[in-house]
Amino acid sequence: MSRTGTQGPGGRAGRAGTDLPPPDETRAVDVERRPPAPSAQPPRLTWQKLTFLPATIAVGLLATWLWFRGAELDSIARNAIADGNVWLRLRQHVELTAISTFFVLIIAIPLGIALTRRRLRPAVPVVLAIANIGQATPAIGLLALLVIWLGIGTKAALVGIVAYAVLPVLANTIAGLRAIDPTLIEAARGIGMSAVGVLRKVELPLAVPLILAGVRTALVLNVGTATLAYFGGGGGLGDLIATGINNQRMPVLVLGSILTVALALLVDWLASVVELLLRPRGLEGDA
Repeated sequence: MSRTGTQGPGGRAGRAGTDLPPPDETRAVDVERRPPAPSAQPPRLTWQKLTFLPATIAVGLLATWLWFRGAELDSIARNAIADGNVWLRLRQHVELTAISTFFVLIIAIPLGIALTRRRLRPAVPVVLAIANIGQATPAIGLLALLVIWLGIGTKAALVGIVAYAVLPVLANTIAGLRAIDPTLIEAARGIGMSAVGVLRKVELPLAVPLILAGVRTALVLNVGTATLAYFGGGGGLGDLIATGINNQRMPVLVLGSILTVALALLVDWLASVVELLLRPRGLEGDA
């Protein structure tokens, strides 16, 4: 009788309350409570990113060289490329692009930072309107005005290129700093950081993607605008293009044009690689 009583409903209920759940249920509970494994971040630079565009540019330049070797050149066309003139014009073009970009960066980024400070914020529309004049004016017209003012030479060409490329970097710097959540800045100041520390450790890292996008745009603009430096006596690949047009020599025109396009693509690729390397890790998901 006592053995039967222990097997009654009450006895089964008591035993069920003290027994452990089946092994499968225990394993399921453990899996649910276990924190998810951190997902591996994809590499910033893939082999496709590092090789595809440079290989395409190299193939295009090789095909152009093979075509140029087989083209029939008269004395005028040979004169245009004689004595290392092609390498000279290419070097001048790279120098114009590099120097103008340097001046764009040291002008536009500090100015953009200053205009986002409280005292200078009212001046933003005026400064952007002035910077927009340089890009709204046709490049050849702007260069002609600068030649009249500064004279023929590299100086006028550089000033024109810089004036034409300031706006993207300036506008992106202002937009990047304005887009930061004000609560992040207040939190940084709340823990005792100085204004310079907040700018260096919070604002600029968060604004880096937009600033670099503006720099990338300015670089490509500079490569294209530098072809017009020839008309102001600044040299560059525009010399080959103008010679091909004026003398109706298609091989010279094609050579100058393809070298300009290849240089623009190469500069854009290099800027994209630098942009990926400098982008803060926490912002990669926003790209």
